[in-house]
Amino acid sequence: MLLLVLGKGKTGSLVAQIARERGHSVRVLDYRENHGASALTAPTLANIDVVLDFTTPDAAVENIRACLALGARVVVGTTGWYAQLGEMKALAFRRDGALLYGTNYSIGVQKLFKLTAELAKLQGYTFDIAEIHHTTKLDSPSGTAITLREIIQTAQPDAKVEITSKREGDATGLHTVTARSENDLVELRHDSFSRRGFAEGAVLAAEWLHDKNGVWEFREVVDKILGDKL
Repeated sequence: MLLLVLGKGKTGSLVAQIARERGHSVRVLDYRENHGASALTAPTLANIDVVLDFTTPDAAVENIRACLALGARVVVGTTGWYAQLGEMKALAFRRDGALLYGTNYSIGVQKLFKLTAELAKLQGYTFDIAEIHHTTKLDSPSGTAITLREIIQTAQPDAKVEITSKREGDATGLHTVTARSENDLVELRHDSFSRRGFAEGAVLAAEWLHDKNGVWEFREVVDKILGDKL
């Protein structure tokens, strides 16, 4: 496949590297080359199989809109833009494009989501979430922490789930889910040692999306993408 990666930051660069390792051709654009989505024209996207966005929330909205308007297929690793998700879904369907988005593409975090759904079935417990990311991460709390809260509140709609967010150094991502009762405490923890797991998941998502049209959240289709790996 021919992939277009938007963003030359640490994660975007790693996505491009892993895509090449898996035998794909890759083009990369940073914000200077694609200011205001100006480079995302019909000629640029003509032979692109999938676009992968790893930019900033504001840039991601412009990029997604430009790509979907041309019927492109887009995997979005950027978070913090979901206020515009409804608009982007409608555009994808209207233009017969494809949009796959997710708060975290790490296989380990996907397992954390599944285990949290099981933990959230406990009655008589209070729940809280703690997360630590690098100081340059723009959204706080993280999209992953928000997803964990949504999973808990799906099982227990009245639960008040506090999220504690910290930004420290170059931390790649630590998420902890705690269930506490008068008698005991149960804790789930995922600590990311590098961005590679996230990048690998995003490339797998692009490989899955390349011949499809529609809209999906990564955790809704991760079983199909990963098969027995999860």
